Amino acid sequence: MAAETSGPSGEHFEIVFDDQQVTVVEVGGGLRAYSAGGLELLDGFRADEPIASGRGQVLIPWPNRLEDGSYEFDGRTHQLPLTEPERGNAIHGLVRWERWALREREPHRVLLEHRLEPQPGYPFSLALEIEYELSESGLAVRTTATNNGPDVCPYGAGQHPYVRIGTATVDSVILLAPARTVLRLDERGLPVGREPVEGTEHDFSRPRAIGATKLDHAFTELERGSDGRARVELRDPRSRAGLTLWLDESYRYLQLFTGDPLPDVSRRSLAVEPMTCPPNAFRSGEDLIRLEPGAGVTSVWGIVPG
Repeated sequence: MAAETSGPSGEHFEIVFDDQQVTVVEVGGGLRAYSAGGLELLDGFRADEPIASGRGQVLIPWPNRLEDGSYEFDGRTHQLPLTEPERGNAIHGLVRWERWALREREPHRVLLEHRLEPQPGYPFSLALEIEYELSESGLAVRTTATNNGPDVCPYGAGQHPYVRIGTATVDSVILLAPARTVLRLDERGLPVGREPVEGTEHDFSRPRAIGATKLDHAFTELERGSDGRARVELRDPRSRAGLTLWLDESYRYLQLFTGDPLPDVSRRSLAVEPMTCPPNAFRSGEDLIRLEPGAGVTSVWGIVPG
């Protein structure tokens, strides 16, 4: 496994297995690149450029958006910085720009760790680990959080990979997203209700082309296999290239984003974001994890090429 120092995203760690190759970055602990059989499966970023549009980033201690950056937890009110100021939200947690330390290295796997210290808006302490491992089954990403503080803390997790399968845009890609329910969002990207996907433009419960559909939506009630995993499938009908992104049972929500408002994405890839809780969970409490002192929680997702 190779490592190199590269300015904006710190050190880069490369892991390999057969014809698969992954690059993980020190800043944010996220994914920069993943290829298999010579096909780039991740819409990442160059080694010499900063991370943009959330590419591959780790979303802890909450994924997605938090209204006004404020919430109440166990009788105390907390205020976080508004990291999406144009919508008045705090977005995607607190570790995206923090450095993660290398803990373990093998040719096919790397384990990074980070300690999230108490701070204004989140006065709790988390010991975080994220492991990237390649095998004959593809890439597995295992995230573990342990509450190192004296108080119960709110916790959620997600990640923000943009996947691609060699097409110029996602329009022709055949997508299977096994969700029965989509969250209705307001103009700030915050949930205001739920509705069945059946019969709507957001219904990808059976494989079909993405077409002109614009996606920036959270889905839930995911259908799962006997192993407890939900599977999102992308397929190029011309080349037959494809991939499967799977989520274990800890990930109850899935954000799909075609990147239309972002010039650097602009429908050339699809963000498939596993999330343990919905947007605004710190305020709603919905599926929010209450992590007791000394307790830990692990969530796993992965990508299977082909």
